[in-house]
Amino acid sequence: MPPDFVRIISIALLLLSTSACPCRGEDNVTSKARPNIVWIVVDDMSCHFGYQGEPLAQTPNVDRLAREGTVFTSAYATAPVCSTFRSAMITGMYQTSIGAHHHRSGRGRLSIELPQGIQTVPEIFKQNGYYTCIADARTEKKGKQDYNFSYDQNGLYDGIDYRDREKGQPFFAQYHLRGGKLRNVESWYQEVTNRLQGEVVDRNQVKLPPYYPDHPVIIEDWAQYLDAVNYTDIEVGRIIERLDGDGLLNNTVVFFLTDHGISHARGKQFLYEEGIHIPLIMWSPQQLGKPQRRDDFVAHIDLAATSLQLAGIELPEWMEGRSFLNQSNERRFVISARDRCDETVDRIRSVRMGDWKYIHNTYPDRPYLQPSNYKDSKPFMPILRELHKSGKLNEAQTLQMRNTRPQEELYHLPTDPWELNNLAAQPDHIETLAKLRTILNQWEKNTNDQGQTPESEAMYDSDMNFVLKKLKTKNPEAFRQYQENISLMKRWQRQGK
Repeated sequence: MPPDFVRIISIALLLLSTSACPCRGEDNVTSKARPNIVWIVVDDMSCHFGYQGEPLAQTPNVDRLAREGTVFTSAYATAPVCSTFRSAMITGMYQTSIGAHHHRSGRGRLSIELPQGIQTVPEIFKQNGYYTCIADARTEKKGKQDYNFSYDQNGLYDGIDYRDREKGQPFFAQYHLRGGKLRNVESWYQEVTNRLQGEVVDRNQVKLPPYYPDHPVIIEDWAQYLDAVNYTDIEVGRIIERLDGDGLLNNTVVFFLTDHGISHARGKQFLYEEGIHIPLIMWSPQQLGKPQRRDDFVAHIDLAATSLQLAGIELPEWMEGRSFLNQSNERRFVISARDRCDETVDRIRSVRMGDWKYIHNTYPDRPYLQPSNYKDSKPFMPILRELHKSGKLNEAQTLQMRNTRPQEELYHLPTDPWELNNLAAQPDHIETLAKLRTILNQWEKNTNDQGQTPESEAMYDSDMNFVLKKLKTKNPEAFRQYQENISLMKRWQRQGK
């Protein structure tokens, strides 16, 4: 970490502790107020904003945060899917450590309880005098929670709007944006185009990653995604404008991040860069006009510890997230984990360290793209399967279509940013492979990775029955597909596959 960064943050904390915190109609309020903390969390977006070099992104508001704040270029999600990511984010714990590692788990007859003593971030803020709120930036209603453990859905947060707090009270606010989910849903995407006033991305300029074929359906899907990126920037601008209009930006720290990568074949739910490498920006006016670029590794669970430290709250001993304000806390590597997603059973772990990415697949005899009602309902999936069946995909494009996968994958990202050339079997890289494998094995032991034990059939059935009950009348075709996929998962398990 640059030495002056710690100095700047220390000065910022001093300034924040003596600055004003004007609420609506309280322009002259002065108190030794602690900073307001704002999280802007976006669904389903990879690193495709203007400040990251995406040529088709028109994102002046996010780019402003990046230009004036601290950009973390090596930020990673510890989980590549919504509910596991959010369970980890809101506790500052690896989802695998708290038993929240299976996507949308604990929703049925059998529930999941947090380990004794572990609390959520909003609970800790509330105990320390903060007003806590969570909002959907698009609808201005309660925002997305989606945690894989039992919690009081009305108790973690005081409300949805920081304006409802007590006079002079600091607040912890979350804004959740639908991001990449705004494509593929006609009414939502129509809202995007209306807001963009028809200035959508030129489909002829869309450039896909080399592992996706240049098919019109896939290009259109990617273009809609980039339109959603541009729409998201407008939403971010509205949030910042509102804070500014309320006179709060002089005492507010804003974090901007996404919850994982784009929902695509190699993105969301998987541990390639498209799925886990996320944008992360910290913005505060107290950075004294000295924006920072940080290249050290940051895990998204570090957001919890950093926010608490900014608020002057002592960090719980149990919290696995590290404040990235402290130089001694810099991470040598980051670990990410994918487990069951909906009905599809899987277990993948990755280590990102230095120039390298190591991936371990627990089920190498299964297809990379196992049957999944969620994934298979996306417009790009039938196209990919059809092109693969007819032999029209090149070598890079067939990687995700194979019926088996290697148990270990090793990629040198500076020379192979798309993770196409697996070096795990190369004699020249035996030492690197062994080192990263050892790091992963030790991490699994040190953090009590609960994914090491397969999910019980009783818990699996509990969650599946919860979903099937809703689908039976709402979507009969999805109900049928879900049942088929569940049967297949159980058959493969019995076969030891």
